[in-house]
Amino acid sequence: MAIIRNASAHWEGSLMEGAGKVTFESSDLGTHDVTWASRATESNGLTSPEELIAAAHSTCFSMALSHALAEAGTPAETIDTSAAVGFKPGTGITDITLTVTGKVPGLDAAAFEQAAQGAKENCPVSQALKSVPITLEVTFTE
Repeated sequence: MAIIRNASAHWEGSLMEGAGKVTFESSDLGTHDVTWASRATESNGLTSPEELIAAAHSTCFSMALSHALAEAGTPAETIDTSAAVGFKPGTGITDITLTVTGKVPGLDAAAFEQAAQGAKENCPVSQALKSVPITLEVTFTE
C-alpha cells in the first residue's frame, strides 16, 4: 500500500494581486504564505512551489544516494545536497541543478560520481520530474 502525504493550498484573489497559503498537513510543519511576487521575483520571506520542489528533490536525492552507497558497502559519512529549481514566468519550471558534496570513507571521487549519477536518475522525485532537464554538480571530500 502506498504511503500518502498531504499538503493543501488556499488562494484568494487574482494571480497578480492575490495571496495564498500552503499547509503541510502530514507533518504539521505549519502554514506558509505564498504570492505571485514571491514566486516570480524576490521571495521576501515567502515560499513558492519551486522552493518546495527543491526541498523535496534535495532530500530525496540525498536519501537515494545514501542508500546506494550503503548497499555497495561504503556508507557515507556525510552527504550535503542543494537543489536549484529554475522558473520563468510564462514558461514554467525550466531546469533543476542538484549540487552534492559527499564524504565517503573507502570510496574515491570517480565511484562517488557514479553513485551520484545513479541517484539522480533513480530517486523518486527525479523520476517524477523527468520532463525537466536535471543537471548534477558533484564534489567529493576525502
